[in-house]
Amino acid sequence: MNPNKALWEKGDFTEIAAFMRQSGEAVVKSLGITTPLRVLDLGCGDGTTAVPLALLGAEVVGIDIAKNLVDAGNKRAAEAGLNKLTFQEGDACNLQGVSDHSFDLTLSVFGAMFAPKPFDVAKEMVRVTKPGGRIVMGNWIPNDPTSFVSQLLKISSSFMPPPPEGFISPMTWGVDTHIIERFGQAGVPKEKISMVKDTFYFISPDKSPTQFIESFRQFYGPTMNAFEAAEKSGTVEELHNQLVELAKTQNKSTDGSTSIPATFLRVTVNL
Repeated sequence: MNPNKALWEKGDFTEIAAFMRQSGEAVVKSLGITTPLRVLDLGCGDGTTAVPLALLGAEVVGIDIAKNLVDAGNKRAAEAGLNKLTFQEGDACNLQGVSDHSFDLTLSVFGAMFAPKPFDVAKEMVRVTKPGGRIVMGNWIPNDPTSFVSQLLKISSSFMPPPPEGFISPMTWGVDTHIIERFGQAGVPKEKISMVKDTFYFISPDKSPTQFIESFRQFYGPTMNAFEAAEKSGTVEELHNQLVELAKTQNKSTDGSTSIPATFLRVTVNL
């Protein structure tokens, strides 16, 4: 099985996506959508950005590598009566069956950055987007102390065995030189690419930071893998304490609930 597919089908990312809904809506609102518009949401999960896009009247195709998330997305679309929103399985490195120049906007918020072949991902996003269209990515930033997920993944990876040879960290998508190089190889000149830091919020009115981390331990593939590795090395308590400390330190809520801001890099490519 594709290891990336296995990672995202592990646990249940819909439980994590529940903390991301409001920010997903805010990202979509900031895109200035005017319809008719055909959108590809790549690495869409269960529709954190795809559903708000469809609610604004766009025709949306959500593609994700995880079957359980595609099923959950299609269920959300059906329940909301969104007949111009469909979810399907696919790999961001190779969008088989997706025609050239078929979307006005290709969006990927913390999705395509996790695909293992970044140059292929950039090439595919450029291929399926119409000339005059745009690509927008939201990517976590490596080593940024205000980027919650990059810190979470950094702590988690320190408890894991070293990655296989040839592994390219998803965090490299948060570095401007890599972004320029990848889209450059896909034929996009540097001046067509813009990058700006933005803030995403993880919000849980009914969970403390400790309970919030427990959700990641139970449902988020990378954190689940870290805890499995920590079990073997007898370092579970240490991993748990570091993650809880991270969540408590970054939490802005003062009433026992969770509201964690996370800096990310917003990349816009105009074709």
